[in-house]
Amino acid sequence: MVDMSTAVGRTELPNPVMTASGTAGHGGELGRYVPLASLGALVVKSLSIMAWEGNPGPRVVQLPGAMMNSVGLQGPGVAGWIAEELPELRASGARIVASIWGRTVEEYRQAAEALVPVQDDLTAVEINVSCPNIEDRRKMFAHSCESAAEVIHATEALEIPRWAKLSPNVSDIAEIAGAAGDAGADAVTLTNTLLGLVLDPATGRPVLGGGGGGVSGPAMRPVALRAVFDVAAAHPELPIVGVGGIADATDAVQYLRAGASAVQVGTATFADPRATQRVTRDLETWCETTGVVRLRDLIGTAHT
Repeated sequence: MVDMSTAVGRTELPNPVMTASGTAGHGGELGRYVPLASLGALVVKSLSIMAWEGNPGPRVVQLPGAMMNSVGLQGPGVAGWIAEELPELRASGARIVASIWGRTVEEYRQAAEALVPVQDDLTAVEINVSCPNIEDRRKMFAHSCESAAEVIHATEALEIPRWAKLSPNVSDIAEIAGAAGDAGADAVTLTNTLLGLVLDPATGRPVLGGGGGGVSGPAMRPVALRAVFDVAAAHPELPIVGVGGIADATDAVQYLRAGASAVQVGTATFADPRATQRVTRDLETWCETTGVVRLRDLIGTAHT
């Protein structure tokens, strides 16, 4: 019997496999395929303080070994989510990780404060700092140590763990991760999608309605895995959640060995809604066959 439990800082989880934000909806829809309570945690799609329509279609395009999306963070807003989606999630017994985003530091503050009344229902809040900062010529908050830290400080009304979700589109992600941790983030989620663009060769126009988009899936796994490895090496005390192209147990093992305490499965769930359960089951089998008694013993072994 393998002990599959893990901890992301002060957050204890029965197993390390979660959904990735944006890939399992805002509520309990994945529960038609997977018992939500069986997940390490369910990370919901990012919410802003206001309802948001998102980008025009088309929103998704398939690529070799990857996909690119430009959904545009469509959502009901924090208040709408609390009223419409949270009750079903609460009843499911799932460990719920809310995710928030904003266009300004003040919007992050407002979104965090709006979650305070229901924070006892949540396991953690993921702070998606990979969003354009309209106060800084639309540069992403996650592209600056100062901006990322400012957002984390702005969300300190929350007393539960906060995880900073960072962008891989930077020259030194370890520096930005350190700044987020110093500002109060309990952990960092590495990473969000890569920036990409696909053009229609006949017209020269972007294929996606929103123009460019975020590239996810197996093709980006080496990039996100390198980010986890580098941040773990630079900040061994900072808990990491690894995400990017995880489709099977061996992918998850690589992230754990690189220094992640838990992982998120995202793009794989579009092809197989039960991907999280499959990865969890196969990860336990992998541990059994290789003689790993405690999953935690795998974490960070690439650095020893």
